[in-house]
Formats: sequence, C-alpha cells, structure tokens
Amino acid sequence: MRTEAGLKGKVVVITGAGSGIGAALAQICLASGATVALSDIRTEKASEILEASGELGSVDNLDVSCRDEVFSYIKRIEKQFGHIELMINNAGVALSATVAEMSIEDFQWVMDINFWGVVHGTQAVLPGMLARNAGTIVNLSSLFGLIGVPTQSAYNASKFAVRGFTESLRCELAGTRVKTLCVHPGGIKTNIARNSRFCSGIDGGQDKNKAVAEFDRVARVSPEKAAQQIIDAVSKGRDRLLIGSDAKVMDLMQRGFPVGYSRMLRSLISFGKPKAR
Repeated sequence: MRTEAGLKGKVVVITGAGSGIGAALAQICLASGATVALSDIRTEKASEILEASGELGSVDNLDVSCRDEVFSYIKRIEKQFGHIELMINNAGVALSATVAEMSIEDFQWVMDINFWGVVHGTQAVLPGMLARNAGTIVNLSSLFGLIGVPTQSAYNASKFAVRGFTESLRCELAGTRVKTLCVHPGGIKTNIARNSRFCSGIDGGQDKNKAVAEFDRVARVSPEKAAQQIIDAVSKGRDRLLIGSDAKVMDLMQRGFPVGYSRMLRSLISFGKPKAR
C-alpha cells in the first residue's frame, strides 16, 4: 500500500467506511498519518482498521440519510479533531428493479443514502472549508452516473444527481481554494451487489445469485486500487475521475453517441441470451 505524505496530520472524514472502497480509503489515509473519522451503519470492519493502524481517529455509526445526524456528527468531529481538510462522501446502496416493479419506498431509500447523504455531508463541511478557504470534498458517483442501464433507474437517478450536484458546486467554488472531486467507478470488487435490494437483474433475470455472480465476473478493479486512484486524484487537484476501463469506454460511448449508446448497450446486455423461437 502506497502512503501519501500530503495527508499526514490532516483530518479526513469517510462515510461508508465499513467495506469496499471506503474501507480501502480508510487504510490508505491512516497509513499516511492522517486523523481519520470513519462512519458506517455497520462499524465492525472500520473499528478493526482503526485499531490495527494505531493512529488517531474515530469510528461512529452514522445514517447519512438523516440530515440532523450528519450535521451533529460533523460538528462533533470538528470539535474533537479540528478542521476537516478532506471529506469523502462514499456511503452508497443499490437497488436492481424495473421502474414498473420497484416500490417508492425502495426508490426513496436509494435516493436518501446515495444522493441526500452526499448533500448532507457536503453542506455540513462546506461552511468551515469556505471560512478557511481550503479543503476538498470527494463525492462518489458511478459509471451509472454517466449512462442509463435497465433495472438501475433508481441507482442511475441517484448517481446522475450526485454528478450534477458536484459539477454545479465546482462552478460555485471557482475562485476559492476549496476543491471538489466527482468519482465515477466502474465495476469494483465490492459487496454492493450482494447487499442490494433485488427484484430483477440487468438482463431481466430473477435470480439474484446469478446477477451477483455476473457482477463479480465483470468487476475487475480492486477496492484498494480504486481508493489509491481517488487519493492520487485528490493530491493532484483533479475535478473528475473515471476508474476502470469500463467507465472510460462507456464515457466515450455516451459522449460520442448520446442517444445511440442505449441501443448499443441493449445489444451487449442481450448478447448470448437464447433467441425466442
């Protein structure tokens, strides 16, 4: 694991730090000597990471969908550790269902965590960063914040919203030293598919285990590699990061064929499926 000298002594906040990219980010930041505030709705893994590092930090159970809870949490972290230099809004969930079959409750669950969690975290730290004219906010969008995919309408909506929110914020912060980074990971080897709420897969299938196995097959980037790319992008002051060849290819496809890409995507999804007789 490569460490980052620029993080030493800085206060870093990471949501969704109990698994996947969040856990890998926590390990990098702690190994670099940062003071790291970790949060998740499941805190066991985050606690293990902090304890193993021997570094200063905290672990808290946090529901990012609750605005009051997020604001209170950020105030407590600032009081305990000082100014927050890096805020990483990473917490996220997934839902696989068609628009016709998904419930409004499931749709709201995805939006509350994936989008409103980002808004809450951003607005909680932004006043302090603006007052000091320093800091970076990292918001996790997705490959699915670049393209629309069948059965992913709720996830797409949340990640497109994160993208639009972050790009707008970037314009508002022009002329300041507060930076934003919008991250679009492609297939990352995490448990997000296993932990998703599921009605039907991208190919229309009803077998969640099969859908998870397919996700595992195409998810080629490790959380550790994704996390390192995020930290590198922060250190370079980048505004946008695509992670994985799939994200880069689909980004080019969408920009070249903003309407036609969906027909290409349907062909890829249906490839190998038995034809009706």
